Amino acid sequence: MPHPSQSHREGWDRKRFGHKASTAILSTLVVLLLCALPLKAQTPLVLRLTLHDTIQPITAAYLQRGFDEAARRHAALVIVSLGTPGGLLDSTRTIVQSIETSAVPVAIYISPSGSRAGSAGFFLLEAADIAAMAPGTNAGAAHPVLEGGSKDNQMDPILKQKIENDTAAFLRSYVTRRNRNAEAAEDAVRNSKSYSDTEALSLHLIDTIAPDEAALIRSLDGKEIHRFNGNTSTLHLTNATVEIFAPSLREKLLTRLANPNFAVLLLVLGGLLIYLEFNVPGTIVPGALGTLSVLLALFGLNLLPVRHTAVLLLVAALLLLILELKFTSHGILAAVGIASLIFGLATLVDAPIPELRVHLAIAVAAGLGFGVISFGLAWLALRARRSKVLLGPEAMIGRLAIARTPLNPTGQVEVRGELWQAHLQGSTHLPAGSPVLVTAIHDLTLLVEPKP
Repeated sequence: MPHPSQSHREGWDRKRFGHKASTAILSTLVVLLLCALPLKAQTPLVLRLTLHDTIQPITAAYLQRGFDEAARRHAALVIVSLGTPGGLLDSTRTIVQSIETSAVPVAIYISPSGSRAGSAGFFLLEAADIAAMAPGTNAGAAHPVLEGGSKDNQMDPILKQKIENDTAAFLRSYVTRRNRNAEAAEDAVRNSKSYSDTEALSLHLIDTIAPDEAALIRSLDGKEIHRFNGNTSTLHLTNATVEIFAPSLREKLLTRLANPNFAVLLLVLGGLLIYLEFNVPGTIVPGALGTLSVLLALFGLNLLPVRHTAVLLLVAALLLLILELKFTSHGILAAVGIASLIFGLATLVDAPIPELRVHLAIAVAAGLGFGVISFGLAWLALRARRSKVLLGPEAMIGRLAIARTPLNPTGQVEVRGELWQAHLQGSTHLPAGSPVLVTAIHDLTLLVEPKP
């Protein structure tokens, strides 16, 4: 049997060994964790933004928010997946300025295949630190268009020249600093030249062609770029983590409201609901929903260039529809009002590209619908006000009655299942059962005459 002191010593040795083992394991875990943290911190971040829409104030705000987020998180690169028909020049200038002042390098990537960077999108492509296109894409056709879509031959020659020169100078101001082909870029402005991906690369309008985003990131790893402010930086994108920066719910809602067709439909629907509230007072719900719809429509239209003469046409249309109810014009005022409404809706948004204007089909459908429905509601309401509802004895005037007693010339008649005292006019005697017409009522006595 072991000695008690020896057993105690062996137990103490086992505890000491377990303690040392635990300490060694914990130390190893701490060292591994500390080694892993720098590796994780060194993993580059690429933030991806998507602009597959028209260029307007909401998209400009979204991109600026994305650039700010990339700077806050110390991202290595921002990739903007671009596909746009163009947009407003003021919003384009705002985005170009955001790209030039971005703390994080910006790559504009026209993707996927089949996409385009038309008109204002070409300005964004050339403003980027890295301009890239996917195979099967195109960019260009950046000739300035007057708001409303005026053609060159309808433009004042001097005004046309001023707009072209100003837009071309704006493009040259940063294309030359990006060391790209300023002459080819200016040709897209002055002559509406459009370039395929291979043409743009050969003319040195873009930096690379990449089939997808992963290939683009691989091709940019280790690339030295020159920022707009003159600084030079090298991109380190090995094992980069790509995170999508999506538009917020507010930006999605505002983008929907900034759609001119949706805004016009909201405006027309709101007008109809408010008109219904006036014709059926006290219902509350149509008036509340109509007011909300009109306010949302006005908010959306406020984001777009609105032609004030079109607003006057809409007001004139409403006045003509109201005047039709007051004066007998055999529908002429209503027809002119509906025509003014359609023309006003069709020309309401004064935008340079079709995607930012009200479609003619929407304008015709909304104008006809509003005109016909509002005129119909007004006609029904006017007819109801003019209709007289007779109650009590007055309602019996003109009705057919049956003599229940001989009329000599007084007696009793039955009308509407009731017996009334009657006085015969136009004759001195009628036998019981004779039909008579009620012509008037006097002191609860019906004045009747023989039925012809």
